[in-house]
Amino acid sequence: MQTLKYLQGYPAHLTEQVYQLIEKEQLAKLLLKKYPTPHAVTTEKALYDYVVGIKNQYLKKSAPISKVAFDNKINVIHHALGLHTFISRVQGGKLKAKHEIRIAAIFKSAPEDFLRMIVVHELAHLREKEHNKAFYQLCCHMEPNYHQLEFDMRLYLTQLDTFGSIYN
Repeated sequence: MQTLKYLQGYPAHLTEQVYQLIEKEQLAKLLLKKYPTPHAVTTEKALYDYVVGIKNQYLKKSAPISKVAFDNKINVIHHALGLHTFISRVQGGKLKAKHEIRIAAIFKSAPEDFLRMIVVHELAHLREKEHNKAFYQLCCHMEPNYHQLEFDMRLYLTQLDTFGSIYN
């Protein structure tokens, strides 16, 4: 029996259900029922506009984002789905800060809900650097279904590892 690396820490009754779905090759069917189509955000400009739109809706007073990109170098196996980087540079007598968000390239053809969940997660780091209670409250404020989407996204990653893409 394979280990469910994306579902470690979840209760045994949930992982047992996932094992049964994998055994019956029903995981893709379940995901396609909930998420029938991939998102339409295909360019980096569209991704930037998408992220800034969510940021402007919920975090108007937060620092601006200077760059948003899909990144082929982000390794999902090391538990990174996206990265928020904060870069400080000295320019003259002032300290300039830049915020960049990078999304793992495997999410170029994922459901829009998963892209939104990752974007919300990375945007929450503008206010809360650590994964604490306030961080997750902010995530749930921006995306009320955050925790369910995170679980479903982990199912999606398990599907990708086991059988490949659900979208052909």
